[in-house]
Amino acid sequence: MFKILKKRELNPTVTLMDIEAPLVAKKAEPGQFIILRVDENGERMPLTIADYDREAGTVTIIFQIVGATTKLLNAKNEGEYIQDFVGPLGVPTHVEGLKKVAVVGGGVGCAIAFPIAKKLHELGAEVHSIVGFRNQDLVILEDEFKAVSDKLVMMTDDGSYGTKGLVTNALKDLIESGEKYDEVITIGPLIMMKFVCAVTKEYGVKTTVSMNPIMIDGTGMCGGCRLTVGGKTKFACVDGPDFDGHEVDFDEAMERGSMYKEFERHTYEKTCNLLNKEVQ
Repeated sequence: MFKILKKRELNPTVTLMDIEAPLVAKKAEPGQFIILRVDENGERMPLTIADYDREAGTVTIIFQIVGATTKLLNAKNEGEYIQDFVGPLGVPTHVEGLKKVAVVGGGVGCAIAFPIAKKLHELGAEVHSIVGFRNQDLVILEDEFKAVSDKLVMMTDDGSYGTKGLVTNALKDLIESGEKYDEVITIGPLIMMKFVCAVTKEYGVKTTVSMNPIMIDGTGMCGGCRLTVGGKTKFACVDGPDFDGHEVDFDEAMERGSMYKEFERHTYEKTCNLLNKEVQ
């Protein structure tokens, strides 16, 4: 059992939790993930590590409430426990040797982009962070990004905060203004990463993408995170989650990612009904 030490609402649909997990915290690196179960009957759910504190023995997770398991997890409070918390899993993001990097995050993907930006900052790299959200109400981790970024560009689709537009607009503007990056690291919705890669390919900038959005089982056994990279079959959970963005077949990945939406919606509604009955 793993104790929830801290719980904080980042926006109406995104929650941060600090979990007491000293063995995981001891080995965790940016880009890796854990697998948790809320209770003994719960499904296994992979979540990317958002931060960690080796001295305190804690691991931070940030999740969006979109399905049954995240709904159940969000119903837990500080001082309560979750059943399983296994990790760290996956290949850490390669950051050593990079001198200047643009980290591009979208929506809840910013929770995964942040520890990478933080690690690069700690290693002495120049970090330009570009983060995008649909509107001001959904903005998360702004102060955290400010603390580890030499330049921070905030974007919103509707212009309610920061600059109106897409992260691809900001990235293109920076490149065309003369900024030269060793690498662009992008994490967010598949469609966003696809178009970030289209921009960087035009300018010949190496780009790494995190394919954690398509992970399900987290061990390679279910095949749900299978994708094509450079014409070869890879699995996001065991071979990644990071890949060369210019080699990823995003159209195939997006098609596979939509396969479970109807099932997820049905299970989410069922869970909501059960939780409401417990409250009553």
